[in-house]
Amino acid sequence: MPSKPLLFPPSLNAAQRETIRIATRRLPPLTGAPVRVVFQPSLRAWRGRLLIESDRGHEVHAAAFVRERRVVLESALLADRRECSRILVHELFHFSWLRLGNPRRRSWEQLLRAEWKRHARGELGWSSEWRKAALTAGDLRERSRRWREYACESYCDTAAWLFSTINAHGEYTLAARHRELRRHWFRDNLPAAGIPI
Repeated sequence: MPSKPLLFPPSLNAAQRETIRIATRRLPPLTGAPVRVVFQPSLRAWRGRLLIESDRGHEVHAAAFVRERRVVLESALLADRRECSRILVHELFHFSWLRLGNPRRRSWEQLLRAEWKRHARGELGWSSEWRKAALTAGDLRERSRRWREYACESYCDTAAWLFSTINAHGEYTLAARHRELRRHWFRDNLPAAGIPI
């Protein structure tokens, strides 16, 4: 049976290890090379870079470095099990997105296009919500970078909704009928034996 290939800092204390255990308990089996998860204070994004304890840029909760197989989470998340779960699952699914392959990514995009045509409002996280709000019909037609980034973020936010320990959240604003279609897509398109990351 596949394990959860996640490496956490050995310096975590017992309470922090319990936070991680609870945060990851609803994750499905994951496969692939290990992903190192580290915690840093006061994360900010600026000009495509992650800064630690800086005044530049805007605040972020986390960042995924897919090529380095590393996730950086804001240290404060260790004090909030539910939010730690939501953010960690979101970041891990950036690795899954890369390994989906073009046919599955395009299938996900088709689901999103159908939502767009139905004028579906809301999303399952701020990361995808603000990107969705910035989209134009031309972005969909041309499969622009903005559209592709939205597709990735909506995939990761949907995974966080499905697999984190938070059942209700203020950022879960997508209508129930669209949520269920996304749930079915995940069930039908991701291997139950282990999701590659």
